[in-house]
Amino acid sequence: MKIYSTAALLIATAQTPGITAFLAPSNTHNSLVSIFPTSATTTLFSAVDDKTEVREYFNNEGFNRWNKIYSDSDEVNKVQLDIRNGHDQTIQKILNWIREDGDIAGKTVCDCGCGVGSLAIPLAQMGATVSASDISDAMATEAAARAKAMGIANAQFYTSDLESVTGKYDTVTCVDVAIHYPTEKMAEMVGHLCSLAEDRVLISFAPKTWYYELLKKIGELFPGPSKTTRAYLHEEEVVRRAMERAGFKVTREEMTGTSFYFSRLLEARRV
Repeated sequence: MKIYSTAALLIATAQTPGITAFLAPSNTHNSLVSIFPTSATTTLFSAVDDKTEVREYFNNEGFNRWNKIYSDSDEVNKVQLDIRNGHDQTIQKILNWIREDGDIAGKTVCDCGCGVGSLAIPLAQMGATVSASDISDAMATEAAARAKAMGIANAQFYTSDLESVTGKYDTVTCVDVAIHYPTEKMAEMVGHLCSLAEDRVLISFAPKTWYYELLKKIGELFPGPSKTTRAYLHEEEVVRRAMERAGFKVTREEMTGTSFYFSRLLEARRV
Protein backbone atom coordinates (compact mmCIF):
# COMPACT_ATOMS: atom_id res chain seq x y z
CA MET A 1 0.00 0.00 0.00
CA LYS A 2 1.65 2.98 -1.05
CA ILE A 3 0.52 5.21 1.70
CA TYR A 4 2.70 3.22 3.72
CA SER A 5 5.26 4.76 4.00
CA THR A 6 6.99 4.82 3.88
CA ALA A 7 7.17 6.39 2.62
CA ALA A 8 6.99 7.20 3.87
CA LEU A 9 4.32 9.13 3.82
CA LEU A 10 2.69 11.41 5.95
CA ILE A 11 -0.36 10.62 4.50
CA ALA A 12 -3.84 11.81 4.38
CA THR A 13 -6.13 14.65 3.67
CA ALA A 14 -6.72 17.89 5.46
CA GLN A 15 -10.46 17.32 5.44
CA THR A 16 -10.33 13.62 6.30
CA PRO A 17 -11.56 12.27 9.64
CA GLY A 18 -8.79 10.61 11.60
CA ILE A 19 -6.09 12.86 10.20
CA THR A 20 -4.03 15.15 12.33
CA ALA A 21 -2.56 18.25 10.76
CA PHE A 22 0.83 19.58 11.86
CA LEU A 23 1.41 23.29 11.98
CA ALA A 24 4.72 25.09 11.97
CA PRO A 25 5.75 28.73 11.86
CA SER A 26 6.44 30.24 8.47
CA ASN A 27 5.94 33.45 6.55
CA THR A 28 2.28 32.60 6.29
CA HIS A 29 0.08 32.14 9.33
CA ASN A 30 0.02 28.56 10.60
CA SER A 31 1.54 27.02 7.50
CA LEU A 32 0.46 23.42 7.24
CA VAL A 33 3.59 21.40 6.71
CA SER A 34 2.80 17.77 7.35
CA ILE A 35 0.11 15.34 8.33
CA PHE A 36 -0.13 11.99 10.03
CA PRO A 37 -2.95 9.52 10.43
CA THR A 38 -3.76 9.13 14.10
CA SER A 39 -5.33 6.42 16.17
CA ALA A 40 -8.20 6.76 18.61
CA THR A 41 -6.68 4.12 20.83
CA THR A 42 -4.11 4.99 23.46
CA THR A 43 -2.77 1.51 24.06
CA LEU A 44 0.75 0.69 22.96
CA PHE A 45 0.92 -1.02 19.61
CA SER A 46 1.02 -4.71 19.08
CA ALA A 47 2.16 -6.05 15.73
CA VAL A 48 -1.15 -7.84 15.29
CA ASP A 49 -3.18 -4.73 16.10
CA ASP A 50 -1.28 -2.58 13.64
CA LYS A 51 -1.57 -5.21 10.94
CA THR A 52 -5.29 -5.58 11.51
CA GLU A 53 -5.83 -1.82 11.42
CA VAL A 54 -3.90 -1.46 8.18
CA ARG A 55 -5.69 -4.38 6.50
CA GLU A 56 -9.15 -3.17 7.51
CA TYR A 57 -8.43 0.45 6.62
CA PHE A 58 -7.11 -0.28 3.13
CA ASN A 59 -9.88 -2.73 2.38
CA ASN A 60 -12.52 -0.13 3.19
CA GLU A 61 -12.47 3.68 3.40
CA GLY A 62 -8.70 3.84 2.92
CA PHE A 63 -8.91 2.05 -0.42
CA ASN A 64 -11.38 4.54 -1.88
CA ARG A 65 -9.30 7.47 -0.66
CA TRP A 66 -5.91 6.21 -1.79
CA ASN A 67 -7.13 4.74 -5.05
CA LYS A 68 -8.06 8.30 -6.04
CA ILE A 69 -4.72 9.67 -4.87
CA TYR A 70 -2.80 7.04 -6.82
CA SER A 71 -4.62 7.73 -10.06
CA ASP A 72 -5.35 10.61 -12.41
CA SER A 73 -8.62 11.38 -10.66
CA ASP A 74 -9.60 15.02 -10.31
CA GLU A 75 -11.51 14.16 -7.13
CA VAL A 76 -8.64 15.13 -4.84
CA ASN A 77 -8.00 18.21 -2.76
CA LYS A 78 -4.77 20.20 -2.66
CA VAL A 79 -3.31 18.12 0.14
CA GLN A 80 -4.04 14.85 -1.64
CA LEU A 81 -2.62 16.24 -4.87
CA ASP A 82 0.58 17.22 -3.05
CA ILE A 83 0.89 13.70 -1.64
CA ARG A 84 0.32 12.23 -5.10
CA ASN A 85 3.10 14.42 -6.50
CA GLY A 86 5.49 13.48 -3.70
CA HIS A 87 4.83 9.78 -4.09
CA ASP A 88 5.23 10.05 -7.86
CA GLN A 89 8.62 11.69 -7.32
CA THR A 90 9.80 8.77 -5.20
CA ILE A 91 8.61 6.26 -7.79
CA GLN A 92 10.30 8.21 -10.57
CA LYS A 93 13.61 8.28 -8.71
CA ILE A 94 13.54 4.49 -8.44
CA LEU A 95 12.69 4.10 -12.12
CA ASN A 96 15.47 6.51 -13.08
CA TRP A 97 18.02 4.47 -11.11
CA ILE A 98 16.85 1.29 -12.80
CA ARG A 99 16.97 2.88 -16.23
CA GLU A 100 20.52 4.07 -15.54
CA ASP A 101 21.53 0.50 -14.71
CA GLY A 102 19.82 -0.79 -17.85
CA ASP A 103 19.61 -4.38 -16.63
CA ILE A 104 16.08 -4.93 -15.32
CA ALA A 105 14.69 -6.73 -18.39
CA GLY A 106 14.38 -10.44 -17.66
CA LYS A 107 15.12 -9.96 -13.94
CA THR A 108 12.75 -10.86 -11.12
CA VAL A 109 11.29 -8.19 -8.85
CA CYS A 110 9.32 -8.55 -5.63
CA ASP A 111 7.30 -5.43 -4.75
CA CYS A 112 6.07 -5.63 -1.15
CA GLY A 113 3.18 -3.33 -0.32
CA CYS A 114 2.47 -2.71 -3.99
CA GLY A 115 -0.67 -0.65 -3.49
CA VAL A 116 -2.37 -0.10 -6.82
CA GLY A 117 0.77 -0.97 -8.78
CA SER A 118 2.43 2.45 -9.01
CA LEU A 119 5.89 0.86 -9.14
CA ALA A 120 5.16 -2.76 -10.08
CA ILE A 121 3.41 -1.90 -13.33
CA PRO A 122 6.14 0.32 -14.82
CA LEU A 123 8.78 -2.24 -13.77
CA ALA A 124 6.85 -4.90 -15.66
CA GLN A 125 6.65 -2.56 -18.65
CA MET A 126 10.44 -2.34 -18.50
CA GLY A 127 10.67 -6.11 -18.92
CA ALA A 128 10.97 -7.37 -15.34
CA THR A 129 9.04 -10.38 -14.08
CA VAL A 130 7.16 -8.91 -11.15
CA SER A 131 5.63 -10.53 -8.09
CA ALA A 132 3.68 -7.86 -6.21
CA SER A 133 1.76 -8.19 -2.96
CA ASP A 134 -0.27 -6.04 -0.63
CA ILE A 135 -1.91 -6.68 2.73
CA SER A 136 -5.11 -5.18 1.29
CA ASP A 137 -7.03 -7.44 -1.07
CA ALA A 138 -8.75 -4.36 -2.49
CA MET A 139 -5.39 -2.78 -3.37
CA ALA A 140 -3.92 -5.94 -4.90
CA THR A 141 -7.10 -6.53 -6.93
CA GLU A 142 -7.05 -2.96 -8.24
CA ALA A 143 -3.38 -3.28 -9.19
CA ALA A 144 -4.10 -6.51 -11.08
CA ALA A 145 -7.01 -4.85 -12.90
CA ARG A 146 -4.84 -1.91 -13.93
CA ALA A 147 -2.12 -4.24 -15.22
CA LYS A 148 -4.63 -6.33 -17.16
CA ALA A 149 -6.13 -3.23 -18.74
CA MET A 150 -2.66 -2.29 -19.96
CA GLY A 151 -2.04 -5.74 -21.42
CA ILE A 152 0.68 -6.62 -18.91
CA ALA A 153 1.21 -10.36 -18.53
CA ASN A 154 4.53 -10.47 -16.69
CA ALA A 155 3.26 -9.22 -13.33
CA GLN A 156 1.34 -11.16 -10.69
CA PHE A 157 -0.54 -9.52 -7.84
CA TYR A 158 -1.68 -11.24 -4.68
CA THR A 159 -2.76 -10.53 -1.11
CA SER A 160 -0.20 -11.02 1.65
CA ASP A 161 1.33 -9.25 4.60
CA LEU A 162 5.00 -8.46 4.24
CA GLU A 163 6.20 -11.07 6.72
CA SER A 164 4.53 -13.88 4.76
CA VAL A 165 6.22 -13.09 1.45
CA THR A 166 8.71 -15.80 0.48
CA GLY A 167 11.02 -16.65 -2.40
CA LYS A 168 14.16 -15.22 -3.97
CA TYR A 169 14.23 -12.26 -6.33
CA ASP A 170 16.91 -10.20 -8.06
CA THR A 171 15.40 -6.97 -6.69
CA VAL A 172 13.07 -6.37 -3.75
CA THR A 173 11.22 -3.07 -3.35
CA CYS A 174 9.18 -1.71 -0.46
CA VAL A 175 8.00 1.86 -0.96
CA ASP A 176 5.97 3.88 1.54
CA VAL A 177 5.18 0.87 3.70
CA ALA A 178 7.50 1.29 6.69
CA ILE A 179 5.32 4.05 8.11
CA HIS A 180 3.11 1.25 9.47
CA TYR A 181 5.96 -0.58 11.20
CA PRO A 182 6.81 0.41 14.79
CA THR A 183 10.42 1.07 15.70
CA GLU A 184 11.01 -2.28 17.37
CA LYS A 185 9.80 -4.13 14.25
CA MET A 186 11.60 -2.03 11.66
CA ALA A 187 14.97 -3.80 11.74
CA GLU A 188 13.25 -7.18 11.54
CA MET A 189 11.20 -6.01 8.57
CA VAL A 190 14.28 -4.71 6.74
CA GLY A 191 16.08 -7.98 7.46
CA HIS A 192 13.22 -9.97 5.99
CA LEU A 193 13.18 -7.87 2.83
CA CYS A 194 16.93 -8.38 2.43
CA SER A 195 16.51 -12.14 2.86
CA LEU A 196 14.30 -12.15 -0.25
CA ALA A 197 16.82 -10.27 -2.40
CA GLU A 198 19.63 -11.87 -4.36
CA ASP A 199 21.12 -8.56 -5.45
CA ARG A 200 19.31 -5.34 -4.51
CA VAL A 201 16.76 -3.88 -2.12
CA LEU A 202 15.04 -0.49 -2.37
CA ILE A 203 13.28 0.78 0.75
CA SER A 204 11.65 4.10 1.57
CA PHE A 205 10.58 5.34 4.99
CA ALA A 206 9.60 8.48 6.87
CA PRO A 207 12.85 9.61 8.55
CA LYS A 208 12.89 10.30 12.26
CA THR A 209 14.49 13.70 12.79
CA TRP A 210 13.95 16.19 15.59
CA TYR A 211 11.88 18.36 13.27
CA TYR A 212 9.54 15.64 12.02
CA GLU A 213 9.28 14.20 15.52
CA LEU A 214 8.24 17.62 16.82
CA LEU A 215 5.56 17.88 14.16
CA LYS A 216 4.27 14.45 15.13
CA LYS A 217 4.10 15.35 18.82
CA ILE A 218 2.25 18.57 18.05
CA GLY A 219 -0.20 16.68 15.90
CA GLU A 220 -0.92 14.19 18.67
CA LEU A 221 -2.39 17.07 20.66
CA PHE A 222 -5.19 17.29 18.09
CA PRO A 223 -6.51 13.74 17.55
CA GLY A 224 -9.01 13.23 14.78
CA PRO A 225 -12.56 12.00 15.45
CA SER A 226 -12.11 8.55 13.92
CA LYS A 227 -9.40 5.93 13.79
CA THR A 228 -7.30 5.22 10.70
CA THR A 229 -3.79 3.81 11.16
CA ARG A 230 -0.79 4.69 13.30
CA ALA A 231 2.22 6.39 11.72
CA TYR A 232 5.83 5.64 12.64
CA LEU A 233 9.02 7.55 11.92
CA HIS A 234 12.31 5.64 11.67
CA GLU A 235 15.92 6.49 12.38
CA GLU A 236 17.95 6.11 9.23
CA GLU A 237 20.81 4.52 11.15
CA VAL A 238 18.51 1.68 12.25
CA VAL A 239 17.62 0.94 8.63
CA ARG A 240 21.24 1.11 7.48
CA ARG A 241 22.46 -1.18 10.27
CA ALA A 242 19.77 -3.73 9.46
CA MET A 243 20.86 -3.71 5.83
CA GLU A 244 24.50 -4.14 6.80
CA ARG A 245 23.70 -7.05 9.12
CA ALA A 246 21.92 -8.73 6.22
CA GLY A 247 25.00 -8.35 4.02
CA PHE A 248 23.97 -5.27 2.05
CA LYS A 249 25.64 -1.91 1.48
CA VAL A 250 23.82 1.32 0.62
CA THR A 251 24.79 2.39 -2.88
CA ARG A 252 22.34 5.20 -3.63
CA GLU A 253 20.08 7.43 -1.59
CA GLU A 254 17.50 10.15 -2.14
CA MET A 255 15.13 12.34 -0.16
CA THR A 256 11.74 13.51 -1.35
CA GLY A 257 10.00 16.29 0.52
CA THR A 258 6.90 18.24 -0.43
CA SER A 259 4.50 20.15 1.78
CA PHE A 260 2.63 17.02 2.88
CA TYR A 261 4.90 14.12 2.01
CA PHE A 262 8.45 13.18 2.90
CA SER A 263 10.30 9.98 2.22
CA ARG A 264 13.88 8.78 2.56
CA LEU A 265 14.85 6.30 -0.16
CA LEU A 266 17.77 3.89 0.11
CA GLU A 267 19.11 1.42 -2.44
CA ALA A 268 21.41 -1.30 -1.14
CA ARG A 269 23.33 -4.06 -2.92
CA ARG A 270 24.45 -7.41 -1.60
CA VAL A 271 28.18 -7.48 -0.86
